[in-house]
Amino acid sequence: MVMQLSDNSIRDTFSKRLLQARKMLGLSLRELAEKLGDSGVSYNALHKYETGRMMPSSGVLIMLSDVLGQPADFFLHPLKVNLEHIEFRKRTALGMKQEDAISQKASEFFERYMEIEEALGVAGKFKNPFSEYPHVKTSSDIEQAAIFLRKQWNLGIDALPGVLTLLEEKHIKIYEIDASDKFDGFSGWAGDVPVIVLNRNFPDDRKRLSALHELGHLLLSFPKDSIDSKTGEKFCTEFAGAMLLPNSVLFQNLGRTRTRISLEELEEIKTRFGISCAAIMMRALKLGIFTSSFMKNFWIKWRKLGLNQCERVKWGIPETPKRFNQLILRGVSEELISESKAASLLNEPLAAFRKRMGILS
Repeated sequence: MVMQLSDNSIRDTFSKRLLQARKMLGLSLRELAEKLGDSGVSYNALHKYETGRMMPSSGVLIMLSDVLGQPADFFLHPLKVNLEHIEFRKRTALGMKQEDAISQKASEFFERYMEIEEALGVAGKFKNPFSEYPHVKTSSDIEQAAIFLRKQWNLGIDALPGVLTLLEEKHIKIYEIDASDKFDGFSGWAGDVPVIVLNRNFPDDRKRLSALHELGHLLLSFPKDSIDSKTGEKFCTEFAGAMLLPNSVLFQNLGRTRTRISLEELEEIKTRFGISCAAIMMRALKLGIFTSSFMKNFWIKWRKLGLNQCERVKWGIPETPKRFNQLILRGVSEELISESKAASLLNEPLAAFRKRMGILS
């Protein structure tokens, strides 16, 4: 059942891929052994595979491939992407298995992303506009940082029609994943490549805010001796709000001070700027347009109306990362990659890819 190989690199590659595939499904080694049932592959054997001390036979490799939902050659391709400096953001605590599953799925996706870039010769280099920017220490600094970035990227003060498209144009790679509502997103680095992972199941205005929150993690620098992680999270959320709705624009729309506001007024701003009504009010509180006492009563009424669960109007422009798929379609059209390679990169059967593309035999 087990074959000993002298090639340490193959065993090392297989062990890492086995670990990755297992974690992508959120399985422990014992749970994987249980799924293999009466195949004769024990927990101890799996442990030896995963620690690089043994290689499985071809028969066992096929069984592992079936159970873990990966093609057999997946386990023999060296890992080329290692995500670092990951910053998870979540509303409630995710378990370690869930975090591992999300990060491993993201790592595998970004590996495919970089593979198609390499095949087409289109890998761009990210330039951090904040490379020489001073530490961000206060909420006022956050406002200035958002103004600075809008100027650096020539965005003006108008609404941002497509946040994810904008970030992709700036060579930031984005991956959407199906996840529970406990997960908002995370950011990190694959070498010198910035990456952002978002929950596909959230509303588009939520994804816009989340993406820019993660951008804050990627770009902004906080003094570690005075800014803790909780404050850093708060600053990144403020940065996202300031990017979507600059202070000058908010003052223009709401005025400097207010004592009342209607839902319709909030919703009109939301549909123009793609920022949730709740986030608009948080910006208005921060900028002193509303008082804390007003906001306390506002949130009570907000919750009674159920608007904390679902707002009445939606942002009308879909927010979806597109570049990865576009590169694959380009690669097929220009015959730089085969249809089978395209299907493999998309993690879908060849027949499904050909049907979707309208390719006739």
